[in-house]
Amino acid sequence: MTRSARRTRRTLPVAAVGAAALLTLSACGSSGTDTGSSGASPHSASGDEKLSGTVTVFAAASLKESFTTLGERFEKAHPGTHVTFNFGGSDTLAAGITGGAPADVFAAASPTTMKTVTDAGDTSGSPATFVRNELEIATLPGNPHKVTSLKDLTRSGLKVVLCDTSVPCGAAAQKALEAGDVKLTPASYEQDVKSALTKVELKEADAAVVYKTDVKAAGDKVRGVRFPEAADAVNDYPIALLKNAPNATAARAFIELVRSADGQKVLTGAGFRTP
Repeated sequence: MTRSARRTRRTLPVAAVGAAALLTLSACGSSGTDTGSSGASPHSASGDEKLSGTVTVFAAASLKESFTTLGERFEKAHPGTHVTFNFGGSDTLAAGITGGAPADVFAAASPTTMKTVTDAGDTSGSPATFVRNELEIATLPGNPHKVTSLKDLTRSGLKVVLCDTSVPCGAAAQKALEAGDVKLTPASYEQDVKSALTKVELKEADAAVVYKTDVKAAGDKVRGVRFPEAADAVNDYPIALLKNAPNATAARAFIELVRSADGQKVLTGAGFRTP
């Protein structure tokens, strides 16, 4: 470790993440996982090192609520750090990264999208799957159109929106529709899952196929409807340290938090499934 590197690190304070969890993170990354698979170093957040500066995270739109919570916890655990997020469609984020946008961490909603970044040589180490997500149908509150299946979405006069097939939620929806042998022409294709859900929240659409986590985050603004074909279209979410990360040390620590027991508790509480 260089002398300048030592000056940029300090002892981890005890905060909401919990002293025991922080010590575990600093020693070995996420519980039962090899931190090397995410580009993280087992010494990236050790007890005698200081973390500081901004960590820039590009993350799939569906991670907004849970990652915002984790960012706040990270900042409390590491005074002097700031986590800034760019949430959006994974394909757009990947294009930004391969185009040279400065970022430290990429969390995508599918391995296919992450592959765009790894193929370009823009990750440091191999991405690691940290959660999985499943689709649901979001309907208007109370489900006034009595939607109970994917097939119901094909009813005449029903306005349905989907994510564009270029983004993971859209690709997953298409896979589910094919599994159910359902042919659906949506009123619009949206560039990320939040945009699709917002159409229903604003009553500009009667239903949308989105992630279970987004339905849960919307609360009583929508009604979620499960459907069996969702089991054929579960998305794995990979996370990776980026090759030219401006703040690689703190970025590794953030990835460790995401993959830790505390991070997983936040994510599963939001409706995500463990890998």
